[in-house]
Amino acid sequence: MARYFHITRLLDRGRFNDRVLRQLGWSMAFIAGAINAGGFLAVHRYTSHVSGVVSGMADAWAMGEVRLALSLLVMLCCFIGGAMHSTWLILWARRQRLRGGYGVSMMEEAALLLLFGLLGAGLSLHKGLFTPPTVMLLCFIMGMHNTIVTKLSGGLLRSTHMTGIATDIGIELAKMSYYNRQQGPRVQAVRANRSKFRVYSLILLSFFAGGVVGALGFKHLGFGFTLPLALLLFLLGLRPAWYDVKLRWRWWRIRLAAAKAQSGALRRT
Repeated sequence: MARYFHITRLLDRGRFNDRVLRQLGWSMAFIAGAINAGGFLAVHRYTSHVSGVVSGMADAWAMGEVRLALSLLVMLCCFIGGAMHSTWLILWARRQRLRGGYGVSMMEEAALLLLFGLLGAGLSLHKGLFTPPTVMLLCFIMGMHNTIVTKLSGGLLRSTHMTGIATDIGIELAKMSYYNRQQGPRVQAVRANRSKFRVYSLILLSFFAGGVVGALGFKHLGFGFTLPLALLLFLLGLRPAWYDVKLRWRWWRIRLAAAKAQSGALRRT
């Protein structure tokens, strides 16, 4: 029962002592690193790097390259659209009293990842035709991907935004190295959150490891490497979604048994 308690609580809030949330954080970071590497090999651009997209858009506008600026704007809008769509699924699940909203979002993302594999394979045949939809789809996927962990952790964790993760690591390292010279009730001692440091470090390392594995996988297996990534993402999302199915099945059986009992009581009277 304790295992399910972690799963049900993840929908609305998460803490660093939630084992399931930590596992989901580094797993999603690993997948994000692999997808990012595959996206770079496909379209020669890191689609999760929104800061670079916005900076490039500003530079393009300043240099008068309107077409490039508009294409970067479309990338930004697709990323935002993916974040909106994933959040909508989680909010809808919450309103329906479901616990697997983020699971459904991950399973849908797995399907879109397979579609990316098909589009990526088409790039070798018709590069000009398939490049724009492939870039747009990747940005949408990365927006969904980052939103899931962000929403569940209450903004504590990111799976694609390594700039924020590296900043948080630096903050905790500064607290660890700070020497509390004065001690007293009026001066609060500086204390590092070592749990946060471990989680952030693991996410950063997972993203890096995912990038290495993704680069090697897409290099040797091509876009067929999206299949194991999509399968892993699907299995991660299947657990909470299956919990909802079992819960609703149990609830339906209880209602059916109650209805039969009530019908039997009416016949006897």
